[in-house]
Amino acid sequence: MRTARRPAPPLPAQAHPEPVLEVVVPVHNEEHDLEPCVRRLHAHLVETFPYPFRITVADNASTDRTPWIAARLAGELPGTQWVRLEEKGRGRALHTAWSRSPAPVLAYLDVDLSTDLAALLPLVAPLISGHSDLAIGTRLAPGARVVRGPKREIVSRCYNGLLRTTLSVGFTDAQCGFKAVRREVAERLLPLVEDREWFFDTELLVIAERAGLRIHEVPVDWVDDPDSRVDLLRTALADLRGMARLGRALARGRLPLAALGGAGTTAGSPVVPPPGRLTQLLRFAAVGAAATLLHLALYVLLRPAAGAQAGNALALLLCTVLNTAANRRFTFGVRGRAGLPAHHLGGLMALLAGLAVTGGALAVLHHADPGAGPGTELPVLVAANLAAAVLRFHLLRAWILPGRRSRRTTGTSAS
Repeated sequence: MRTARRPAPPLPAQAHPEPVLEVVVPVHNEEHDLEPCVRRLHAHLVETFPYPFRITVADNASTDRTPWIAARLAGELPGTQWVRLEEKGRGRALHTAWSRSPAPVLAYLDVDLSTDLAALLPLVAPLISGHSDLAIGTRLAPGARVVRGPKREIVSRCYNGLLRTTLSVGFTDAQCGFKAVRREVAERLLPLVEDREWFFDTELLVIAERAGLRIHEVPVDWVDDPDSRVDLLRTALADLRGMARLGRALARGRLPLAALGGAGTTAGSPVVPPPGRLTQLLRFAAVGAAATLLHLALYVLLRPAAGAQAGNALALLLCTVLNTAANRRFTFGVRGRAGLPAHHLGGLMALLAGLAVTGGALAVLHHADPGAGPGTELPVLVAANLAAAVLRFHLLRAWILPGRRSRRTTGTSAS
């Protein structure tokens, strides 16, 4: 959590004619979950929240009975309203509802209520007091209690690991559907957030953190919704595109971070000598072993939906980004953001080599045994990964360390 600026003044304690908190519930075709969610949320706020509040159901292009139910709830429950959008997208729903709200504190939660509502007051209290600018629920910090299957657990941890290694974020959980922001902060952030779908949360948080705004984290109790209809493969690809776009914008200085009220972050860091070749080999082997296990786990998860070759390619792409970042830091001793795009480009070149080896091995296997399944494919992928590891080590070392030596030379010359 960054503390680059003084806290905002707290909201006055006297009664407010307007809502202090607006909670947005974005929905698309949620005729079964909408009514129990809103009634439960409304009852919880009536019982526990000491200020006036408003609940807004943001219906984005539902084609079932969701709009009818939302309108009925708005008529029955005091402090409840609904808005209708003709296009899908969670980010679009939040952007629209938050932009129109007069409330000093804006929040949202998912309609499935996977997050325990007991965390709602701890989420918004630091914003009401002026201590923080944004607040997020986290399932990945100490104190959180989470019940979900291995598939979504792996996907969530991989996604947040990618964010830490590619965009150097400090917050722990980008996509928990439980967040809040002060309105004056949202007014500055929302015009800069381009995504209107699932990457909206991540983009908002990355920009806020880079601008030095205060982000408060609340460990939550969270139970997975088994009826979730999120397309994991489509969402993962969209998130990767979002990371690349946002990374380019940050690298080129296209975002006015200083105008957001914080000092922003810097890329500078001291340069230390790289470890010796034997140490590099040992560390590379350790990183490679972890990446191989992750690759196999992701392959098993992605293969049923994407097929053998596409599943292998996507799993390898995700692992390559993590592998490059880990080797950059731990194997070759490089810190900071300088040269980061070039190093990841080198990692992608190594990915092509690894993809050629692993994809070729799968092609040979399926040519020899067309009925081969995952039980046969996994040992082949292990062997192929080992064969590609030596080539990958030399490619990464050649790509990363010359830039490292150049930085040391420049620093010496300047002194």
